[in-house]
Amino acid sequence: MIGRITGVLAAKQPPSLLIDVGGIGYELEAPMSTFFKLPPVGERVSLHTHFVVREDAQLLYGFGSENEKSLFRQLIRISGVGPKIGLAILSGISVDEFWNCVHAGDAAKLVKVPGIGKKTGERLLVEMRDRDAAGGTAADSAAAGSYASPLQEARGALLALGYRVPEAQKLTDSVYKDDMTAEQIIREALKRAVR
Repeated sequence: MIGRITGVLAAKQPPSLLIDVGGIGYELEAPMSTFFKLPPVGERVSLHTHFVVREDAQLLYGFGSENEKSLFRQLIRISGVGPKIGLAILSGISVDEFWNCVHAGDAAKLVKVPGIGKKTGERLLVEMRDRDAAGGTAADSAAAGSYASPLQEARGALLALGYRVPEAQKLTDSVYKDDMTAEQIIREALKRAVR
């Protein structure tokens, strides 16, 4: 598995890019969120990667942050959502905006992303909300490093304290505001729990 690649950016033409690593050119596809942050051609770059092996191809996808890579991996596990749609979502909406849509049940914002129809948008909301409620995103984040949203981190902490999934979700949702840190969400959720 190729988890990260560092080398010289040899070419970039959205969504494809070429990274030269010791004389070997690796072709990758990346979302526009990553493209906007790339250095000029000829400079060094380091990207988190996801490697896909299919019967007819071996594909490498590059991401500017571990957070984007994690969301991409979660998205492509959903039936009917492949790498192209995963890249389209990350190109059209930030990771934080995506999770805000999931928590708010805002399918309309997802449908604005090219390639996402109404049914796919609604399925994404349901399946990602279920995974988040089950602690999947918080657990994935803890395993790969600290890059979960504050809401996900707070839910993960409540689960670790022994709260059941529905309780943790209800408590965090009841106190969550956009600008809160995970610590603030946890503190307010625990205050509400003892009332």
